[in-house]
Amino acid sequence: MIEKIKCLIIGSGPAGYTAAIYASRADMKPVIYEGLQPGGQLTITTEVENFPGFPHGVQGPELMNLFKKQAERLGTDIRYGLATSVDFSQRPFKVVIDNNHEIEAQTVIIATGASAKWLGIPSEKRLNGVGVSACAVCDGFFYRGKDVAIVGAGDSAAEEASYLANICNKVYMLVRKDKMRASKAMIHRVSETKNIEILYNTETDEILGENAVDGVRVRNNITNELRTLAIDGFFVAIGHNPNTEIFKNYIDLDEQGYIKTIPGSTKTNIEGVFACGDVQDKNYRQAITAAGSGCMAALDAERFLALSH
Repeated sequence: MIEKIKCLIIGSGPAGYTAAIYASRADMKPVIYEGLQPGGQLTITTEVENFPGFPHGVQGPELMNLFKKQAERLGTDIRYGLATSVDFSQRPFKVVIDNNHEIEAQTVIIATGASAKWLGIPSEKRLNGVGVSACAVCDGFFYRGKDVAIVGAGDSAAEEASYLANICNKVYMLVRKDKMRASKAMIHRVSETKNIEILYNTETDEILGENAVDGVRVRNNITNELRTLAIDGFFVAIGHNPNTEIFKNYIDLDEQGYIKTIPGSTKTNIEGVFACGDVQDKNYRQAITAAGSGCMAALDAERFLALSH
């Protein structure tokens, strides 16, 4: 039995839930499938201090729970499930959930986000949220005046290292190769920053600490020499993977796999399919910008439906 709906939102998090809030208020009767990580990346962070309206900060999971409750109160049908395949070749769009439930949707809002790439060592997972982070802008504030390390060699790693250098005492930048991938301007910036120390040919051996990070053991991959750095925060900036695999046959993606949207909108190359949040934003990647684009996606979808009748 194929289920027919007006507005399908794929993915949760600030973008998906905000899209649902606006779509519900526009009487689009949205159905949202939360995906593998209901609430998105914020559910694996601890305190969020930069989301407006929370003067004393808020825990990431609590913030997402509030988003969800608001969407539910306004009438969103929130379901646990994963979109496993899509057919956007014609309207209504076909989407299969968990390989067995088929949906036909008049509009689709993609809010599947992007997943941070991790090093894959056990201590990184164990200390995630208590000293280990993949977002310097989100969590750097907690390490004001302290020593931190950041892993990465590209422009975003260099930008995050510069951001941390403004608030932290010392920033160790761990670069696996003998040179950085970042642009010359960014390499120059971090090289000239007095409290950034770039350690080339350096890999993370182990992040140290029981209940919080108190150091990192690094290995020089030429000499094999081990060294321990005393730090309080460990940041991973080796990139993100946008969750776009199931859309690639229909939706235009950039070279990194992010969805291309028409500037100033959330419209994709397929009329009636919209994208919001980190799945189409590799520059800002903040909860507030994701929420803002979720609002835009719902408004774009509402206008599309109004004009397509």
